[in-house]
Amino acid sequence: MGRLFGTDGVRGIANLELTPELALGLGRAAATVFRSHRLITRPLEGGLGLITRPLEGGVGRPSVLIVRDTRRSGDMLEAALSAGLLSAGSDVFACGVLPTPAAAFLAADVGADAGAVVSASHNPAAHNGIKFFGPDGYKLSDGEEESIEALMEASGGNAGAVLGADVGQILSLPDAEDRYVAHALRCLEGRRLEGIKVVVDCANGAAFRTSPRALAEAGAEVVEMNVAPDGMNINVDCGSTNPSRLAEAVVRLGADAGLAHDGDADRVLAVDSRGELVDGDAIIAILATELHEAGRLPAGLVVTTVMANLGFRVGMTAAGIDLVETAVGDRYVIEAMRRHGAGIGGEQSGHVILADCSTTGDGLITGLRLLARMASTGRPLSELARVVERFPQVLVNVPVRDRAALSGAAGVWEAVDAVRAELGELGRVLVRPSGTEAVVRVMVEASEAAIAEQAAATIVDAVLRDLGDPAS
Repeated sequence: MGRLFGTDGVRGIANLELTPELALGLGRAAATVFRSHRLITRPLEGGLGLITRPLEGGVGRPSVLIVRDTRRSGDMLEAALSAGLLSAGSDVFACGVLPTPAAAFLAADVGADAGAVVSASHNPAAHNGIKFFGPDGYKLSDGEEESIEALMEASGGNAGAVLGADVGQILSLPDAEDRYVAHALRCLEGRRLEGIKVVVDCANGAAFRTSPRALAEAGAEVVEMNVAPDGMNINVDCGSTNPSRLAEAVVRLGADAGLAHDGDADRVLAVDSRGELVDGDAIIAILATELHEAGRLPAGLVVTTVMANLGFRVGMTAAGIDLVETAVGDRYVIEAMRRHGAGIGGEQSGHVILADCSTTGDGLITGLRLLARMASTGRPLSELARVVERFPQVLVNVPVRDRAALSGAAGVWEAVDAVRAELGELGRVLVRPSGTEAVVRVMVEASEAAIAEQAAATIVDAVLRDLGDPAS
């Protein structure tokens, strides 16, 4: 069995790569691992210290809280995952359709041993995924995921079956949505959104109830878009993967801003009153600057990825905010935030983590805090977003024979070094192999679009010379 867990859980086309059988085995293995982690402490006779032993039977039964997005395959995979968890002795809180960050929050809020999400985020409806959060609301570590995989492989997917009274049961949490919305609103710290008209595009996904509700309860005038999921229309020409219709609606309706979620609502992009996109870089910069000005930015730094625009770096430096840079992926951002004690971090794609409120990207909380900044300053989003003056960016995906050969392609790196020397501090170059495709990604930023395009062309030519795929 190859590695199941990627950077964001187990993913695949539902019923083809991600089958009910796989979900069943995953649930059994996960419950067994979670059960083994449940320890109690007892004083040794004479008070000499503590011993630990695994809890057994009903006393030691773990519980896992599950949410899902609106994909048709979600029912099937949630049922299979639940059956696996139950058959290995875990209780299950079945919370239905809720955003991914709700699982992280609720697992910790109700004292569950884990939270699970059935979702493929921004991917098409035919895809789905399963990922877990620990009892602290953070994604499982690589080691924990490897323990689940190893157990699945060793047992053939039949790990940890229990009998009789040790079998788990479905538990009800009827106020799950209420708890999550109340938590999101607490993150406003008493601020209100009266006077803000916002259009929210829920991508026919997991936020179709929670985001309009929370925004309205915070006092905003809310116009809803794509809040009629049918199981197959999630992310279709809408949401954060396609915010063009949201931009049109914001301008047409005279709204102050627009918010666009992806299918599981762990990210958000914004649109200003002119219909201009405000991406994750700008949102992070706006919120980091607010915290910094209030003397509330932990460690005086923000965490971002190598894909952040050079303008973001320039803007943060000008504001006196330090940067920590990670590989692409929100889990790497979160790991760096925890390591450095940072309060905010995220990605250009709209994953934003606000450590005082969430352990993962949360599109609703991010959107609320962004609108609160507008309301408290009286400044339009277009003005706030000027903290990041974006540098022109060129991104080219170059087909290659072997993406792993990039590291030894001397001609490519000579071209990269030459371009970097020419651009100096007013430009940036990133060349890396794709993690999933036979392509090399070439990204160049410069002060002018023509300069970026010419620099990118120079590097692309070198990649094609050394590594190019003749069939492309």
